[in-house]
Amino acid sequence: MSDEPSAADEIMDGVYRALRAHGYADVTMQDIADECSKSKSLLHYHYDTKEDLLVAFLDHVISDSERRIAAHADDPPAERLAGFIGWFVFEPGAVDREAFHIALLELRTQGPFNEPIREQLARSDRLLRSTVVDILDSGIEEGVFRDVDVEETAALLVATLDGARTRQITLSRGANAGDGDESDGDGSDADAPGREPSDDTSGIGDTGDRPEPTYTRAVAEATFRRIVEPLLAEGAELPSLEAGIAAMTPVDEDGTE
Repeated sequence: MSDEPSAADEIMDGVYRALRAHGYADVTMQDIADECSKSKSLLHYHYDTKEDLLVAFLDHVISDSERRIAAHADDPPAERLAGFIGWFVFEPGAVDREAFHIALLELRTQGPFNEPIREQLARSDRLLRSTVVDILDSGIEEGVFRDVDVEETAALLVATLDGARTRQITLSRGANAGDGDESDGDGSDADAPGREPSDDTSGIGDTGDRPEPTYTRAVAEATFRRIVEPLLAEGAELPSLEAGIAAMTPVDEDGTE
């Protein structure tokens, strides 16, 4: 069997690169064609409109997430939970990853007005919540986690982590937020990581002498302390956040998620 990517995979990789470079609002079919070395007419042969292609791309991204989650299905529950939390962490140098998620955030804003996009977003939300529910159910059965309301806890975890990711990519100055870069004085970076928080997040990211973490890392660390550690049964241990991040990091830099 050939290891060469299929034409569909090449197109999806081209969408990924084009979204990183141009964002949802500005990306064109020609931009995508240029990124995947296909003709614009070929793209239109398979997808009538840009919207059709982007909906197919959302399906591709979610299917990829399903495969990555399934690959860890037999791991111990505590490792799976650490990996799930680590999945949402953006480090300062993750420029391409952050640009891609900004484009995805633009796509998410179309959900209220676009049923095909809304269906894919609902599918993604179900995947995230059901993954945490499954992890917690398994952990309770194995005596790793206390008996809790798994649906409620899963909703809290997903909302916390997804909200942190959204906050970082919308309120930071790109992936370099948290590296000490100052605002230009227009207020656009006033609530970015590294500044005094304007909401009720005081204490998040209080890491002593080491550099201020990105907001997603700070929230992930707080999630470990305030949500996950109280879930642990007596004698159970949780892997480190670093181990969780490493477990879910794509092998190649261009891996979508």
